[in-house]
Amino acid sequence: MKYWKYYLVAVLVIVIDQLSKWAVHRYMPLGMPGEIPLLGDWLKLHYTTNPGMAFGVELPAPYGKVLLTLFRLVAVTGIAYYIRRLWQQRAPQGLMVCIALILGGAIGNLVDSIFYGIVYGPALTVYGAPTPWLHGQVIDMIFVDFPDGFFPASWPLVGGQMIPDFPIFNIADSSIFVGVVLILLFQNRFYSTEDEKAHPLAANDPAAAQARHDAEASSEVV
Repeated sequence: MKYWKYYLVAVLVIVIDQLSKWAVHRYMPLGMPGEIPLLGDWLKLHYTTNPGMAFGVELPAPYGKVLLTLFRLVAVTGIAYYIRRLWQQRAPQGLMVCIALILGGAIGNLVDSIFYGIVYGPALTVYGAPTPWLHGQVIDMIFVDFPDGFFPASWPLVGGQMIPDFPIFNIADSSIFVGVVLILLFQNRFYSTEDEKAHPLAANDPAAAQARHDAEASSEVV
């Protein structure tokens, strides 16, 4: 599988993410009046905007948003380059697909930050921004609504505390989350395979592994 095909995975995520955001902005009112239940009261479509990072965290105005957007731009460039490097190192396809999901999600939210202030005007520009460029708000719409109440008192750490509202997120956020979780779940398989490919003799020949270890130890002594 050529490395550019992993970029197509990222492009697919971007297209789905941007179409969903356009549809929500075009056809749904903001907030509770436009809420659409999907699975009863547990899962809803809820149109809201996010001026900052995940969970609504913001950097100080007026240039905090610019710094955040530029940081995201550098990050996606690094991730795109990392996919090429992984392909050159013959990394597992599963790992590269996960990285592609993260790349697509990161670019999806980056598009909002860079262009939405221009495309959609003041409605999706961060309040008080000196320019609509790089100051777009991110559109969120997926709402997992846990019932209001308190955690059982017997639960450690959170016992007796109020159950918080789950953050409202979007397809891009979901793609990043899925990619990260899959890497964490399968890290032993992904990275042990990389190690074996980097040291094929060590993976198949214990004597070669011991010889390499002795050589490395000798060089450290010297």
